[in-house]
Amino acid sequence: MSSLPSAPGFDQRVYAAVAQIPCGQLATYGQIADRIGAFGCARQVGWALRRLALPSEIPWHRVVNARGQICMSLSREGSDWIQRELLLAEGIPVDAEGRLPLRRYLWRPPPPAG
Repeated sequence: MSSLPSAPGFDQRVYAAVAQIPCGQLATYGQIADRIGAFGCARQVGWALRRLALPSEIPWHRVVNARGQICMSLSREGSDWIQRELLLAEGIPVDAEGRLPLRRYLWRPPPPAG
């Protein structure tokens, strides 16, 4: 039995980073991957967020793809429309195809400590 604390898993690191995104701002999947030191793992960030049970305290809806779009898909079982409504409620305009002004609302946090 080891007395060393275990490092948080990938999903927990994703959730901790996403929890820092302020209301009314957006991040990309790649930005979150880079922030947790998982360069090139944007898709895995998306899967981690998809594993969240909804509703969630984690602001998963503030994470979008690098093109500034919500991934609108039947496979999302309605969470794409939930994401759109949550973003609209925060004052971020989103059109019917899920496009939004990413540059204007992009989160620019200080570099992570460490």
